[in-house]
Amino acid sequence: MEKRAYNFNAGPAALPLEVLQQAREELVNYRGIGMSLMEVSHRSKEYEQVNDETQQLFRELMGIPEGYHVLLLQGGASTQFSMIPMNLLPPGKTAGYVMTGSWAEKAYKEAKLIGEAQIVASSEADNFAKIPSLKEISIHPDLAYLHITSNETIGGIQFQQFPDTGNVPLVADMSSDILSRPIDVSSFALIYAGAQKNLGPSGVTVVIVRNELVQDSPKHLPTMFRYSTHAANQSLYNTPPVYSVYMMNLVLKWVRDQGGAIEMERRNREKTKLIYDMIDQSGGFYRGVAHPEDRSQMNVTFRLNDEELEKQFVKESSAQGFVGLKGHRSVGGLRASTYNAVPYDSCKALAEFMGDFQKRNG
Repeated sequence: MEKRAYNFNAGPAALPLEVLQQAREELVNYRGIGMSLMEVSHRSKEYEQVNDETQQLFRELMGIPEGYHVLLLQGGASTQFSMIPMNLLPPGKTAGYVMTGSWAEKAYKEAKLIGEAQIVASSEADNFAKIPSLKEISIHPDLAYLHITSNETIGGIQFQQFPDTGNVPLVADMSSDILSRPIDVSSFALIYAGAQKNLGPSGVTVVIVRNELVQDSPKHLPTMFRYSTHAANQSLYNTPPVYSVYMMNLVLKWVRDQGGAIEMERRNREKTKLIYDMIDQSGGFYRGVAHPEDRSQMNVTFRLNDEELEKQFVKESSAQGFVGLKGHRSVGGLRASTYNAVPYDSCKALAEFMGDFQKRNG
């Protein structure tokens, strides 16, 4: 095999090599059925097994207690920005949003199109370089729900602890850090995540939601936008993204075989430490964007003192096989996305490149 790139793309992102190799082996003839899984009916026993097993793997890996549905939906997390208020925000109630960056803002704007929503805490004054402290989050007991974005890919900030919302349902967009660390699912009413960062390729979105919230799906909603529709049909109401679910299934098995979320967290901290240490020990040549206490273990954001030097960094790193290090177009700078599937050796190689680049340009 030719040398693989050092893939630091923010999404779609790196997939485990073992998963890609297994998918390649099963692409044309899935387990002896004489067809690719992409060609089979979603009502077939072969796909129903994948569908059911994938939901069960989520339950196992995340320790999901009884009383929750695991839904495999389409439309990405961006569709959930609308589906959540459609299903959970009745007239006369207000939803609370914690503003931590671009993705939180998009979720909030969609909620405003559906009903009443308000910002209950924000780090905009700090250029979204930190997470608001838990004591800053105003949780009124009459809120329909409180929405957070657990990890902001653009700013590189991450909730280290989650707010205690009492009887107010806590909703979280975990698209970019799901299964990167253990969490207590029972603290959340609804968790959603697009697959293309930590779970597999794009095309499928997981929604983990308490049963009672599903039962209350408003009957006036179009059928496809009701959580109750998908819960009642085991995520098979319409043709699902069969191959994306299959790939997610393989990724979940890979996480399980590697040691689960506990091992993922250990590896993620070990490999991002290589990059953060290089930033902190560079004497100001590299500057971390996020406040140290809120640094993401998924997206390392940093700057150089000169934009032309940043462009040179991207150009030279690209020539050395590094992919995806250019910061998001809305903020510029540099970013290394270090999701579960990004190997330690890739992060080690990046830290070494950063050290060499500083020696030559510092």
